[in-house]
Amino acid sequence: MSDPRRQVPRTDTLLADPQLAAAGERLGLGLVKDVVQRVQQRIRDGEVSPPHAVDAVLAALPSTASSLRPVLNATGVLVHTNLGRSPLSAAAVEAVVAASGTTDVELDLATGRRGPRGEAAIAALLAAVPAAEAAIVVNNCAAALALVATVLGQGRELVLARGELVEIGDGFRIPDLLVSTGARLHEVGTTNRVTLADYRGALGPETGAVLKVHPSNFVVRGFTREVDVADLAGALDGTGTPLVADIGSGLLQPHPRLPEEPDAQGTLAAGADLVLASGDKLLGGPQAGLVLGRAELVQRLRRHPLYRALRVDKTTLAALEATLRGPLAPVQEMLAADVDGLRVRARRLAAHLAAQGVDAAAVDAEARVGGGGAPEHPLPSAAVSLPASFAEPLRRGAPPVVGYLDGDRTLLNLRSLLPSADDDLAAAVLAVAAQ
Repeated sequence: MSDPRRQVPRTDTLLADPQLAAAGERLGLGLVKDVVQRVQQRIRDGEVSPPHAVDAVLAALPSTASSLRPVLNATGVLVHTNLGRSPLSAAAVEAVVAASGTTDVELDLATGRRGPRGEAAIAALLAAVPAAEAAIVVNNCAAALALVATVLGQGRELVLARGELVEIGDGFRIPDLLVSTGARLHEVGTTNRVTLADYRGALGPETGAVLKVHPSNFVVRGFTREVDVADLAGALDGTGTPLVADIGSGLLQPHPRLPEEPDAQGTLAAGADLVLASGDKLLGGPQAGLVLGRAELVQRLRRHPLYRALRVDKTTLAALEATLRGPLAPVQEMLAADVDGLRVRARRLAAHLAAQGVDAAAVDAEARVGGGGAPEHPLPSAAVSLPASFAEPLRRGAPPVVGYLDGDRTLLNLRSLLPSADDDLAAAVLAVAAQ
């Protein structure tokens, strides 16, 4: 009997196939070669017949050279950190593609001289938040906080309430970040109560700034007290001590669906000197840290050497500008979705699936903002209910669908999906049902 290894097609023979050669030009030769070698092993193991080697390689190749896979977010969490937070709008995606080549990111084409970096994105940000005199953009909100703490607090004291010494996920703690910059923390109040007198008593010649951090993912109820931005700003008036508010969620203007969520415009109008926020949460843009407020303070941050290490690239600037100037971002559409419309979608999808023999039903559900925003403010929603056995194969499907288990059912919550995804969602469920 001949050695079965002789039947395995040679690597160079497979790579020379026109279809695989084209894939190599698109994805990279190394990636295609790795898949070829895996298919060759499958041939040795008897899982693939030699004549079908090319087809097996093509089937195993990813759609892009990145390992990241598009996922249908049916969790009902609009800003899901594990799923990349906010999906970009079509306008933002087009802007990223346009900016991916050679651009005029720091060149004034009229004069041929160096121009200001990200000028258009900053102008769009200031137009969206008129209370801000100036703004800069860094790579995330933690970077914004680190920059502020370095410039205003290094070797000095940052005053903040004990109830705002928060951990925001994956072990990341705000006080650890602040101390790492060289700032000293002056904690005031108790876990559940802080007064204006506590803040006043902490002020002194060593005070670099007063910091307010909006709680993320939790709410303290009961015997509590806090000092709002307007009262703090009044107490600090004339002292020369900056008031910095980290609002986190990226809400630039008040939103009727989230009446208790702080926004950048309102916080600055109430008297904050600087506001910090995320670009990839409720704003619906790319990962970015936004710093808005008094021009003199923003300029101090921009001049510090650390800013250079934290600034964003051309694609982020392009996506941010397009998000601010373009149509509603997907997360904003999801937030604004009418619950009756969600129910109509759920009934339509469930009826279509049931007609194909799937045990599906439309049910009411609750959604969440996510990303630390509005933790006690559920959003009414609708979902498609499936047997619990669908959850895992849906996650492993193409495209993957991430829902959640509720008792003995898998729920696919529609508030975190735009209507344009309904056909893909139905197809993914039917593919699992056919297995």
